[in-house]
Amino acid sequence: MEEKKKGFFGRLVEGLAKTRDNIVSGMDSIFSGFSAIDEDFYEELEETLIMGDLGIKTTASIMEGLRAKVKEKHVKDPAECRQLLIDSIREQMNLGENAYEFEKRTSVVLMIGVNGVGKTTSVGKLAGQLKDKGKRVIVAAADTFRAAAIEQLTEWANRAGVEVIAQQEGSDPAAVIFDAVAAAKSRHADVLICDTAGRLHNKKNLMEELKKINRIIDKEYPDAYRETLVVLDGTTGQNALSQARQFMEVADITGIVLTKLDGTAKGGIAVAIQSELGIPVKYVGVGEHMDDLQKFRSEDFVNALFQTAR
Repeated sequence: MEEKKKGFFGRLVEGLAKTRDNIVSGMDSIFSGFSAIDEDFYEELEETLIMGDLGIKTTASIMEGLRAKVKEKHVKDPAECRQLLIDSIREQMNLGENAYEFEKRTSVVLMIGVNGVGKTTSVGKLAGQLKDKGKRVIVAAADTFRAAAIEQLTEWANRAGVEVIAQQEGSDPAAVIFDAVAAAKSRHADVLICDTAGRLHNKKNLMEELKKINRIIDKEYPDAYRETLVVLDGTTGQNALSQARQFMEVADITGIVLTKLDGTAKGGIAVAIQSELGIPVKYVGVGEHMDDLQKFRSEDFVNALFQTAR
């Protein structure tokens, strides 16, 4: 009950504690330690942001925004820059209203991502949440190459109370998707969520497999709304950004699921991903419970990071 009572914002504040210690405490000491806004002040801030995994490109954009605001508002006191910097970070993350259109329509959600990022877990959590909203959900175990992936997804599906379509380990993922689509249509499912393999080290195989899967969905389920989410591990920082870029080469990514934010000092990567790739972070994970995967709202993220009032 305590978890529920605390609410997701409270858990987000807790989950971002390491990132806050890494970025915000460094910034605050700069704001209080400098008596003038000069190049040294800007350089120190820039370094703190880069070290917080916002990346060089995103940091440059944030700093450009901050300098413009300081000039425009004739700010002289470094302490007054704190709110201006927060505003500048918010702007980098503002991609307009994040759409969750797939929830309102008959849809197929492809979940992709390398092994170990929390992909299968995210499939299970999302399935459970949609089921709780009254949706009829089916999950497809199309990650057939990873040992125990099918068992893991089956366990999550049972916990979520949704049906799972699976074959033997090592079977053709496209065949699993074919069966899952047939089941989704015959049982009038609202959402079919597909767990897929993530062998990014062999991009050609992955590309062929995803093409085959997409061809089957296009042919067998042409009216279904499509959502392709790439799952990234927040603890890997800039490496997550690099993975996202590589997946963009093999799939039409519509959103990001950023997991394990509660265990990392690199939560700044959420800012970098939205700013540099222009793809919305749609979900964030800050724990192991079913409701610890939540819709991402940049406003909440920045408020939780800086512990400002909502």
